[in-house]
Amino acid sequence: MIKGRCECGAVAFEVDAVRDTVTVCHCSQCRRTSGHLWASTHAPFDKLTFLNDEGLRWYASSDTAKRGFCAQCGSSLFYRMNDETGIGIAAGCLDDTSALRIGKHIFVADKGDYYSLPDDAEILKGG
Repeated sequence: MIKGRCECGAVAFEVDAVRDTVTVCHCSQCRRTSGHLWASTHAPFDKLTFLNDEGLRWYASSDTAKRGFCAQCGSSLFYRMNDETGIGIAAGCLDDTSALRIGKHIFVADKGDYYSLPDDAEILKGG
């Protein structure tokens, strides 16, 4: 079982398994909501169990997706397309990330000017 939480613990969860790759999104929306870029893995939503959801809030960031965050500490935790059965989980909120590796970078055309792209994974220009 893989466990994760926000900084203050007002959102805590466990999930049977997550995808072993992390997708790094450089789009302007992800950069604004995370403060830099969004790095997430993925799991089926029905395999996610909330141990504490007291602080969990959802923000409709577009007509097609929403973002889950902690209303108490501000941690950005989840990304979910409205019609998807899975959920993106912030890699940084997981207790153990030893089995994860970066798989790809997306929306790199939108990346911030203040950093360079690493050569650690596939880079998709359009997303």
